Amino acid sequence: METTVIILKVTVQPSKVRNLTEQPPSFFNHYLQSLLGFLAMFWIKGGKWTVGIRGLIPWIFVTNIMLILYCFIGSNQVNFSDSKEDSCPLSMEKPNTKGPSQASKSECSPKTNIMFMKTHKTASSTVLNILFRFGEKHKLKFAFPDGRNDFFYPSPFQASKVMNYRPGECYNIICNHMRFNQKEVAKLLPADAVYITILRDPVDLFESSFHYYHKAVPLTWSIYGENKMAEFLQNPQAFYSPEAFNSFYLKNLLSFDFGFDNNLKADDPEVTGHIRYLSEWFDLVLIAEYFEESLILLKDLLCWSTEDILYFKLNARRNSSVSKQDPELRAKALQWNGADWKLYQHFNASFWARVEAYGRERMNRDVQELRRRNDEMRARCIEGGAAVDARNIHDTHLLPWQPVGEKFILGYNLRKDIEPKFRNICEKMLTPEIQYLSDLGVSLWVTKLWGWFLDVIS
Repeated sequence: METTVIILKVTVQPSKVRNLTEQPPSFFNHYLQSLLGFLAMFWIKGGKWTVGIRGLIPWIFVTNIMLILYCFIGSNQVNFSDSKEDSCPLSMEKPNTKGPSQASKSECSPKTNIMFMKTHKTASSTVLNILFRFGEKHKLKFAFPDGRNDFFYPSPFQASKVMNYRPGECYNIICNHMRFNQKEVAKLLPADAVYITILRDPVDLFESSFHYYHKAVPLTWSIYGENKMAEFLQNPQAFYSPEAFNSFYLKNLLSFDFGFDNNLKADDPEVTGHIRYLSEWFDLVLIAEYFEESLILLKDLLCWSTEDILYFKLNARRNSSVSKQDPELRAKALQWNGADWKLYQHFNASFWARVEAYGRERMNRDVQELRRRNDEMRARCIEGGAAVDARNIHDTHLLPWQPVGEKFILGYNLRKDIEPKFRNICEKMLTPEIQYLSDLGVSLWVTKLWGWFLDVIS
């Protein structure tokens, strides 16, 4: 007996997902349609599930549980108006803070009001750790998310999603994942807040995002073969729909993170407008490929010390998990992520203009000093001096978050014989985002529940 199932294409529109808290019935309708659509994509033969569908069932279940948890949380958040009473009283017209500081450290004081737009898969977690340590050291006030480690992403940021939010309250630092919404962000910060973000080559970002998120993106589940990304890029439209669940991870992810339409082509005039808009708001755009130079420019802009920007690379992937990209594949990835490539090209050029203004020789000296200081800390803090596989991490407090069904994110072991005066800073430099947020008093019950569920089914 052979039963044929009609193949259906059912998607969940992001606009609907973003409005779940306002229209709960609509949520369950789309949830049910999504689940049925995923199941209907496969065949049932002889009344038994095929091996493929048996292997897929957990991920269907996982994705839909994620949809419930990550969308339904926040339903008790209040809507609010755009009145001045809702904004930080120190929030007025943003002053011009662009350009490297030529003043000596004796002529400036460290800047403490910071908006860091944390983009995905760009070394942003390492920057986050730097900001956590600086903010904690100086007892600054963070605007943290509530219940999870992001601000209800992929919904556009709303000030009301901040933990213990009260209209009119002022904060020093906002730095967790969000979909950028400048008007809402500005409500929480003083006018002199420095806006920074980080970009990465869109081809490398796409490769990282594809492999990190593909089990949470149903569109990719029907791709077979050893190199799923290469198969996807041969004919992206066959595996992509703008309105499908989590599809934004597959195209122009930088543009999406900044709140723009990620389906625009590179030559669309709107993309040029987006670049102009970001140039007006962001005082410094870091470049992941030149991370050390980026931190030197950041230190200069914020009038910080070298000690403030010491770091260990967090959330790095095992080399064997990185797909090799030949010129042809790279060209296809660039074309597919054309809007992000145009964005990256613009800010890469402006970045090097900043380096020239800072001074090449001065930059080289400062980078060498940063490397020397980092090497000292690595020798003091890290057992074996390098990152290790997740299965080899002894302390669960130092275990980084892993993607669905994978264990390829590296972490560190703390040396047992650290000098007492360095133990605290070593621990903080090695602490992943989730654990650090908990240490800072953030409730992460949704994120932790999700992590527990993944451990159970993995």
